[in-house]
Amino acid sequence: MNAEEQKRENALRMVEDHIGRHLADSEKSGELRAAASFGKPLDFGDGYCETPEDLRMGYKMLKDGGYVPPEVEMMQEIEALRRRLHAEPDAANASTERLRLADMQQKLAMQLEQLRGRSAS
Repeated sequence: MNAEEQKRENALRMVEDHIGRHLADSEKSGELRAAASFGKPLDFGDGYCETPEDLRMGYKMLKDGGYVPPEVEMMQEIEALRRRLHAEPDAANASTERLRLADMQQKLAMQLEQLRGRSAS
């Protein structure tokens, strides 16, 4: 192990020790048992386990910050366009919008396939 790896490992150990001390203090004070979720499985939210492992933390941070991943945003745009086309199937620009919808669906499919490929690696 080189010096940089040793330094990183020591820093992680210090963080783990710090967290451990706080957990022990919370256990002693009864704070942990008072938590509404004590003894229950963790709820990571929708899609957490289905998200590729290397993207989970980033996507969780986006979600907690009130943002959605680009793929979800695109799904929402596709659904909005579908509804518009369904409400006004004979609109002047309907054929152009149908092409746009098909392009968006194809782009989304490619992005999702790319994500699946990442999780298989």
